[in-house]
Amino acid sequence: MSWRVKLVVGLLIMLAVAIVLVSNRLLTERYTNDTRSRAEVRLALYTGNLMAELQRTSVVPLLLSRDPELVQALRDGNYSSTSAKLIALQSQIGVASIRLLDRDGRVVGATNRNILGTNNRNAPYFVDAQRTKDTIFSAVKREAGGFDFVYSRALLSDSKVIGVIVVSVDLMKFERAWAGLQDAVLVTDSEGIVILATETVWRGQPVAEALALRDPPSAISRALRATADWAQTPPDAYVRGEAVMKTEARIPFRGWKLQTFTAYGSVREQVNGILALQIMGFAILMAFTFYMLSRRAWSRSLTFQRESAELRALNARLQREIAEREKVQKDLEVAELTLAQSSKLAALGEMSAAVSHELNQPLAAMKTYLAGARLLLQRKRPDEALSSFQRIDDLIERMGAITRQLKSYARKGGEAFEEVDLRACVSSALAMMEPQLKARVVKITRGLPRQPVMVMADRIRLEQVIINLLRNALDATKDIRDPQIDILLSAGETATLTVRDNGHGISDLENLFEPFYTTKKPGEGVGLGLAISSGIVTDLGGRLTARNAEGGGAVFEMQLPILGNRQEAAE
Repeated sequence: MSWRVKLVVGLLIMLAVAIVLVSNRLLTERYTNDTRSRAEVRLALYTGNLMAELQRTSVVPLLLSRDPELVQALRDGNYSSTSAKLIALQSQIGVASIRLLDRDGRVVGATNRNILGTNNRNAPYFVDAQRTKDTIFSAVKREAGGFDFVYSRALLSDSKVIGVIVVSVDLMKFERAWAGLQDAVLVTDSEGIVILATETVWRGQPVAEALALRDPPSAISRALRATADWAQTPPDAYVRGEAVMKTEARIPFRGWKLQTFTAYGSVREQVNGILALQIMGFAILMAFTFYMLSRRAWSRSLTFQRESAELRALNARLQREIAEREKVQKDLEVAELTLAQSSKLAALGEMSAAVSHELNQPLAAMKTYLAGARLLLQRKRPDEALSSFQRIDDLIERMGAITRQLKSYARKGGEAFEEVDLRACVSSALAMMEPQLKARVVKITRGLPRQPVMVMADRIRLEQVIINLLRNALDATKDIRDPQIDILLSAGETATLTVRDNGHGISDLENLFEPFYTTKKPGEGVGLGLAISSGIVTDLGGRLTARNAEGGGAVFEMQLPILGNRQEAAE
């Protein structure tokens, strides 16, 4: 390529860059001015609507303060028809609410009958209205957030204040109307505090603090998405670091101001559309230029032949590398088979440990009942001994059921699911734990509802989880002076069983439900109880969680889908 050709190509590229830069600057300024003009028109419309609502409502207290029926009701103390009259006036005038207060600040008439009898003696609109004969405007901050805007005026009889009429202005409808727009809008009072805004978290905050809130509100996330424009004019303001266009107008009312924030997104989209056409034109021109230059490639055929030979050599080298990779892949497959076999052996060991762990509780109970039966037979009490043998027979049946349930390690099945009352499962688990509970002095408190708490579950596995939670609570309170275990069952959207102890708490919550994790001494446990319990609850469609209690001890919470919710959903 000659130096003349290189010069032409370089000049063409420089011309394209210069045209794109200048076009970007001019188009950005033009569309920014258009967007600002539209925002100012909207701002004037918002201000006019706001002032119209305030002025229209400001006349209402003056008219109501001269209403003879309201004045007569305050004189006589007869308010039987006052609320009905105010409700009728509200529908005609279109205000948010109307309240009539007697001279002591008690609500004696209101469009909202729920507030009748409440006392507003200390409210600023009541206190200020008694001090003057004019209509008073007040912005009262709510406890739940936001502001109530009210006009109040004293009602006079023989030049004495006999009551106060309070009319609320419905300015919240403007917030609802603004919330559906792309712009973010706010209104501040004379002190710069946000009193109306499209975002509820802005209310009651100074403007600077409201715009700097870290949580991105919905409207601001829609309206203030700044683009990385390398040639954009300096923005009017920054909201959480985002560049926005700000428009502001004064409201001729108590020093209020109305501000809107508009994103540069629409400006950027229009500018980028035109720039894309320009770049596309230059790209076509460059492609045509390179096409013309490529016609000279025939003179370089010898160079291409050498490159073809190099490519053939490279192809041969690649084939050798492919063969080596295939060999490595085969070796990897053999290693994966070996690893799979090792995993099977590990799973077999874990299952063996699980069998030993879950059968330990019934075996311990059987040992206790056998000792009791032997003692009863020695004391010539065979009937009571037969009861112990019956319990031993039940435990044997339970051990068989546990071994059958342990097949879930290899195959999941729901054939054993049935409708189960969680209260009965808790009682059965406590009966199973009776030998351990009698061996120690432990305070057990139970909070069970009177109504059945039905879930769809496997009764044996569910009792197995409750026994594991009780056994952990007993172990945790072993060294406590006054051990206590609280069992609470509640039924709401889900069935929730809570087991709380006053033991030493949980030191490692992250690994608590991992297999073979235990804080007990060697020989006292293998660390499978909670791991198995968590797996059972998960299979039943619930979850098992644990946390440390505030006053000490641990809290285990089991949540299961309640059967009533499923039936209602099916109906």
